[in-house]
Amino acid sequence: MKTYGLIGYPLSHSFSKKYFTEKFQNEGIADHQYELFPIADIKSLPDLLSENPSLCGLNVTIPHKVNVLCYLNEVDEAAEKIGAVNCISIKTFEDKNYLKGYNTDAYGFEESLKPLLGPQHTKALVFGDGGAAKAVKYVLDKLKIQYQVVVRTAVPGAILYSEITPEILASHQLLINTTPLGMSPSVDTFPEIDYSLLGKGYLAYDLVYNPLETAFLAKAAERGAAIKNGLEMLYKQAEKAWAIWNK
Repeated sequence: MKTYGLIGYPLSHSFSKKYFTEKFQNEGIADHQYELFPIADIKSLPDLLSENPSLCGLNVTIPHKVNVLCYLNEVDEAAEKIGAVNCISIKTFEDKNYLKGYNTDAYGFEESLKPLLGPQHTKALVFGDGGAAKAVKYVLDKLKIQYQVVVRTAVPGAILYSEITPEILASHQLLINTTPLGMSPSVDTFPEIDYSLLGKGYLAYDLVYNPLETAFLAKAAERGAAIKNGLEMLYKQAEKAWAIWNK
């Protein structure tokens, strides 16, 4: 039996378990299972590995994307630059585990964003500066798209929502929400910008996918902007993880 799974805490719901369980069933992939491993402390990882010798791969979610790094033998370029891992391949050599970390957030975001980009999308506003923003900024750098981070509490290198002028909004026609604003059950929250200044040519991308259309996306769409939620990004992340585990 080959086992794959998700580590994080808490794990109240999981896209990954549903996705991979259905994949194994639909594609007739026998002797494969996907399990949830809710570990509150990353120090439990070595014990988890020893107690589950059939583990071949792990997805990693909050709060372990950064603190798992010290348990890995190797990380890929994206994970190293981003400073966060959300996918681990587990190989066994001479009865010892060799763990390599990857960041598939960046891959999923890039692959879902690129088809939507137009010549006017040379500058972006990135709402939020947490863990999810790390992968977004990595991709924007890779695509040579300038960006300005916007936050609610002042941090170096970012501006406050109150500092977004009409001129800034006019020159930054790619808008990316990396915060939980609008996520169920807080569906009435959204990045506080002047949506009346948006129009055709703008692209609003929300990493949130529950609900499928957040208040942020709905408000942008009302002004003629193209919109995209984070669901395709999630599917592409999962596809990438499967490819990594089956190298």
